[in-house]
Amino acid sequence: MSGLMVLIVLILIVLIYIFSTYNSFVTLKNRISEAASDIEVQLKRRYDLIPNLIESVKGYAAHERGTLEAVVAARKTAMDNTGNISQKSEAEGALSGALKSLFALSENYPNLKANENFLELQRELSDTENKIQAARRFYNTNVLANNTKLEQFPSNIIGNIFGFKTADFFKLDQSQEAAAKEPVKVSF
Repeated sequence: MSGLMVLIVLILIVLIYIFSTYNSFVTLKNRISEAASDIEVQLKRRYDLIPNLIESVKGYAAHERGTLEAVVAARKTAMDNTGNISQKSEAEGALSGALKSLFALSENYPNLKANENFLELQRELSDTENKIQAARRFYNTNVLANNTKLEQFPSNIIGNIFGFKTADFFKLDQSQEAAAKEPVKVSF
């Protein structure tokens, strides 16, 4: 009888482990979805601020049409991107680069730099960029936890049985990382 009890206890321990591991994968999957949603909210805020910022700059830098058009085009590309997280991060990197050029352009217009509306929009956009970075870090932290658990034994067995998949990190590609480290060049 005691051998049967030991077997039942072992089966219960294995079942508890399976249920616990499955539930932790579900939690991680939902956290990744929540984090991706947080990124989307902040990106929407960024997209909404950009047209106002461009309108502020237009009056001061009308002959800088190319820079303004590049920002508008990068915004449209980023907004229209419905691909996977890697494609989304690539489009967002291009938009960040275009915005960096726009802010560098403003350095050459003292009246624009003193414009209260422009300064407020710039502050809001800067705040939004910080929130986007925080949302990306939160997303990547959850992706790391999920991917690590899917690679570790024995949780990888449970993950594979139930079809859980690794997720992609939200990161800049190599060319964007190099460009992000370079100062913006403004020439007239």
